[in-house]
Amino acid sequence: MDVASDEDWPVRRLARVSGVSEAHFARSFRQAFGIPPHRYLLSRRVERAAALLRDTDLSVTEIAFQAGWNSLGTFSRTFRDVTGESPSEWRDRMRGEPHHLGLVPHCFVRAAHRPDLKMAVSEKRPRAGAAKCPSVRKEDL
Repeated sequence: MDVASDEDWPVRRLARVSGVSEAHFARSFRQAFGIPPHRYLLSRRVERAAALLRDTDLSVTEIAFQAGWNSLGTFSRTFRDVTGESPSEWRDRMRGEPHHLGLVPHCFVRAAHRPDLKMAVSEKRPRAGAAKCPSVRKEDL
């Protein structure tokens, strides 16, 4: 879901891939992440859209479709519900604020900009041999 948040991820598909029933998967997912699978997917889509709004000059419509929405209206409403601003307002504010994020590791920036959908989800446990996020000392900022 994290890598391909633009795809449809119905519980039926996730349960089949996991080899468990739909009810068991949904219950286990909520227990592990604190939110249902659909809400988690929405948070990833909003996160992706926010990054595209901040870092590209793509139109809001293009961003909505790239982030996985089929409707500009649904994207705008969901984005506003999560961030409190329309996509255009959010983009204007982000571009108007000075950023000194070059010294901060990308994984920290990404986590800080993650939408809050009543979740405190840490990333999955790193796989063996996976690169760990570097630590940041206060004096480096």
